[in-house]
Amino acid sequence: MTNDANLLPSGLPRIESMQMRDIVKRFPGVLANDHVNFDVNAGEIHALLGENGAGKSTLMKVLYGLYQPEEGEILLNGQVANIHSPTDAIEQGIGMIHQHFMLVDNLTVAQNVALGLKSSKGKGFVLDLDVVTARIRDLADKYGLYVDPEAIINRLSVGERQRVEIIKALYRGAALLILDEPTAVLTPQEVDEIFKIFRNMAAEGHALIFISHKLDEIFALTDRVTVLRDGRVVGDVLTADVTKNELANMMVGREVLMERHRVPMPVGEVRLKLEDVNAVNDREQPILRHISFAVRSGEILGVAGVSGNGQRALAEAIAGLQPVSEGRVEMDGRDVTNLSPSQMFEAGLSYIPEERMHDGVIKNFNVAENLVLQDHQFPPYSKGIFLNFGTIDSHADEMIREFDIKTPSKDTAVKNLSGGNIQKLILARELDRQPRFLIAAQPTRGVDIGATEYIHAQLLKQRSEGLATLLISEDLDEVMAMSDRIMVLFGGEIMGIVDSDQVTVQQLGLMMAGEKAEDVFAQKDLAAAGDT
Repeated sequence: MTNDANLLPSGLPRIESMQMRDIVKRFPGVLANDHVNFDVNAGEIHALLGENGAGKSTLMKVLYGLYQPEEGEILLNGQVANIHSPTDAIEQGIGMIHQHFMLVDNLTVAQNVALGLKSSKGKGFVLDLDVVTARIRDLADKYGLYVDPEAIINRLSVGERQRVEIIKALYRGAALLILDEPTAVLTPQEVDEIFKIFRNMAAEGHALIFISHKLDEIFALTDRVTVLRDGRVVGDVLTADVTKNELANMMVGREVLMERHRVPMPVGEVRLKLEDVNAVNDREQPILRHISFAVRSGEILGVAGVSGNGQRALAEAIAGLQPVSEGRVEMDGRDVTNLSPSQMFEAGLSYIPEERMHDGVIKNFNVAENLVLQDHQFPPYSKGIFLNFGTIDSHADEMIREFDIKTPSKDTAVKNLSGGNIQKLILARELDRQPRFLIAAQPTRGVDIGATEYIHAQLLKQRSEGLATLLISEDLDEVMAMSDRIMVLFGGEIMGIVDSDQVTVQQLGLMMAGEKAEDVFAQKDLAAAGDT
């Protein structure tokens, strides 16, 4: 009979310890894991930190049975574990939350959780949704994973979908949970909520492995950190015993520039201008309200706001992906309102979309093909109806080298690259087109420190060469460091446009909560008058 001390609140056996010893995993031309040692204990949140491509996800896919190592072994509670598939991993109490959600959008929460499981009534794979629903509610109560079991997935927020993924793993009996960059697509508010859930799970006896490259999150959540670089362990330390700079240097192997330096410079002519732009969604509800602003050559205009307040609609309205119901959009003085995306690209627009896997690349196409997605029909990449593969290949080699895209080869499918290297690919493609105006939406979301440093340097370099940029980001530090001016959106409306050097985080926060700039700065003036 199992001792209650060895059970989780769910009634399932806990994993007291897990060790990976001398794990070696190779791919053609790449040694992804080079004799890696890693461990985690019950009640611990152990971070696995490293740049994109350092081998973090590969190591965890070995633990989860998605990959088989060439060398090494895995021990659970001191005993060698044979894990040849995810089914083996799940049966031994290991669950994995992937970086990109593994959910069927048009099914309910309960249906997604039950997919692939046998019915509790012994009817093969006939779904017993009443039992599933009751169990989901039980797990939600135990761990704070509040979500409606009957809700359709495509109607849930990103944060709610993340909870569904965690419920799926717990439903299958996960005592050890691998969290592969679980915050990459979450808002700051959603991150805070999910961290409370993770701490609760650890307190209940789960072992958590947290894969990330965000140092703030590492220090906010974890007990211990193992750092990988180029497939090798370069550090294993208690989180409390190390600094951000020390971890950053371990990750990259050099001193990392943690702060961006934006040199003041004169701006040129107006490149983009919006006049009283309005837009509605498919239910005829307003999503942009009377938007008016201009961006000049050599300027970065930052857009701040809590997720869902019109940022995406604004980017898509400019790019021709969202119809403008009223108002006018101009580029270089020319009316481009409601032109198609291809017409906007021909007019000199480049666009880094926030959903890189959905809107930025074709994941089954290789690196070379994705680098010419928008221009493949034009010379020198084509001759009439025929593609010039020699030119496409040489162009890919040049872009991979110039933008430091880490890929086994130009023929590698993009879906096999890390998030940071996919973002570098999109940046390379969009900047190589020598645009007159750039929309950069969440350009460093889910990207590691080294890639973030590189992307920021490229954006500032393009600014110095006269590019006008609209930078949309939910990272206030990024917006304030990179932008000459900052525009705050709330409910699809502009709360104000301010100089980045003359506004505080607190003032931006008030504007993001719906206060107009003039009211926010009036409070500052009143406070100053009171001091005198």
